[in-house]
Amino acid sequence: MTRFRPCIDIHEGKVKQIVGGSLSDSGEGLKTNFVSDQDPAYFADLYRKDGLTGGHVIQLGPGNTAASLQALAAYPAGMQIGGGIDLDNAETFLQAGASHVIVTSWIFPQGRLDWKRLKSLTGRIGRERLVVDLSCRRVADGWNVAMNRWQTVTDTALNAQLFESLAPFCDEFLVHAADVEGHCRGIDLALVRHLAEISPLPVTYAGGANSLQDLQTVATESSGKVDLSIGSALDIFGGNLIRYADCVAFNPGSALP
Repeated sequence: MTRFRPCIDIHEGKVKQIVGGSLSDSGEGLKTNFVSDQDPAYFADLYRKDGLTGGHVIQLGPGNTAASLQALAAYPAGMQIGGGIDLDNAETFLQAGASHVIVTSWIFPQGRLDWKRLKSLTGRIGRERLVVDLSCRRVADGWNVAMNRWQTVTDTALNAQLFESLAPFCDEFLVHAADVEGHCRGIDLALVRHLAEISPLPVTYAGGANSLQDLQTVATESSGKVDLSIGSALDIFGGNLIRYADCVAFNPGSALP
């Protein structure tokens, strides 16, 4: 059954909503939709109180560890964390309270999937604590994995073979549609349908949501197989398109008494 999954995006130690495709190593051209006056722990505690599970903390670049740890401490075992995750730090974040770690770039050195790295990480922490991020960009014949803050498009296509081969090594998948992330112009419905067809594990889609109806649309078009993360459109992140309270209400049994 499709669920709303919350998020906390952290950039330079602040909770922000950023147009995903504008992220770069230089910082030039960065487009920011929202910068919160509240710290990450505030949002994590909010999600805890509302009984939301399976959300993710994403570190957008270096220098965000302290802020991320605040969020994990506020909601122990309640949120996943991604951004700069590797074999050396994965256990640290799990011990700090993350339910799962999310990995992308580290298992794609030089833009190619490194099975040795993936297997070593799974062996260290267990597949049940690992989420593989297959965030992507559109290419001529579909979507390819994008890494390095979505700046580098790899030659790895999002297809059934990829998802089936990765499934034994992780608990679920996370897919940001980088081309629409942060724009609030609508979800990539074709990608949602594609994920529902090819993923043998739970998968969360993120990118472009701009109405509460998107939750029901994802539920219908994916036959309940795909979850939806919403960011910039939410009122708690400065948006005026979707009420956070309505998203909480969408999740059956999510609100705590």
